[in-house]
Amino acid sequence: MALLFEIHSLSASYGTNVVLEDVNFSVGENDFIGVIGPNGGGKTTLLKIILGLLKPVSGNIVFNADLLDGKSIGYLPQMSTGDINYPVTVTDIVLSGLMIRKGILSGMTSADKKKAVMIIDELGLTEMAGSNINELSGGQMQRVFLGRAIIGDPKLLLLDEPGNFVDSTFESDFYEKLKELNSRMAILMVSHDVGTISSHIKSFACVNRSLHYHDSRAITNEDLLAYGCPIQLVTHGDIPHTVLKYHE
Repeated sequence: MALLFEIHSLSASYGTNVVLEDVNFSVGENDFIGVIGPNGGGKTTLLKIILGLLKPVSGNIVFNADLLDGKSIGYLPQMSTGDINYPVTVTDIVLSGLMIRKGILSGMTSADKKKAVMIIDELGLTEMAGSNINELSGGQMQRVFLGRAIIGDPKLLLLDEPGNFVDSTFESDFYEKLKELNSRMAILMVSHDVGTISSHIKSFACVNRSLHYHDSRAITNEDLLAYGCPIQLVTHGDIPHTVLKYHE
């Protein structure tokens, strides 16, 4: 499996606050990796490093030729309801994903518009193509922004807490769509919901200042403690329940 990028002995900080320290990590072309860890542990910072939005204080990241210009990376950032209060349509949002390749002042061609129609149809949003974005449900909006991230046919898709804005009606379909996309792109997905994503991803990276890679979709509380990832692990059973560590 060809590598898309490798991170070597990388550290990152905001001022004097060290967020990532001595991180070594790589992503291959067919990977689907869940990135987990506590709030403030460095998960989003890791994505910023990959996107080139933040420079490391030491170490480096080496991309293969496909990712060198940054145009083959799709990105779905964290979302909130405040992100949708502007008068643009579903088609406008999806097409905006081509601006990184074409430049913000370039006009959209008929081929671009045809590609947007195809992506919108693939995501099951055809009937809403002309709708204003703020008329959609949370799950529908998340699909639209996913469309923006993938319209440029990226080799690598970065997702930052995509489940935060997906309603229960669309959650299963959304993750199934990610599984389909993984057949043509690698996916790195930050999430706090270990229980939900474990049935969709292929492996885990636990990030809490350092990074520990777990080459399996199955992860236990013992693994999380060993990797220094003090997060809550929710499991499924006949009766919904959460297992908490004993109080001392």
